[in-house]
Amino acid sequence: MKIQIINGPNLNLLGVREKSIYGDSSFETYLEELRSKYSIIEIDYFQSNVEGEIINKLHEVGFSYDGIILNAGGYTHTSVAISDAIAGIKTPVVEVHISNIYAREEYRHVSLTGKNCKGVLTGFGLNGYRLALESFL
Repeated sequence: MKIQIINGPNLNLLGVREKSIYGDSSFETYLEELRSKYSIIEIDYFQSNVEGEIINKLHEVGFSYDGIILNAGGYTHTSVAISDAIAGIKTPVVEVHISNIYAREEYRHVSLTGKNCKGVLTGFGLNGYRLALESFL
């Protein structure tokens, strides 16, 4: 089984930025834990702050992987293009948000991308990625 994790803008700063919201662990550290716990699954990771690069990655893996875990960050609330990319691929996508987007600013309450996803996990911290991974098993 092959799973692609795609993180969007500013998620390269996990462990450094807004620790009260996002915690103090880097994603790379958490990814090592996931890969260790799920050693029978090939887990690939991609992060970009650039909308087009996220779309390109969705296109690249969206017909050959078993699942995609996507945290589009701020693009969740603004990107029709990423939403369209999800709709255009075959591989199921689970949207993940570390914080509870419904407990934050009102503009974060709308997910343009979620309607094209298999499911949405929000507010479970980094554990949301594990829950998304479990949904593909």
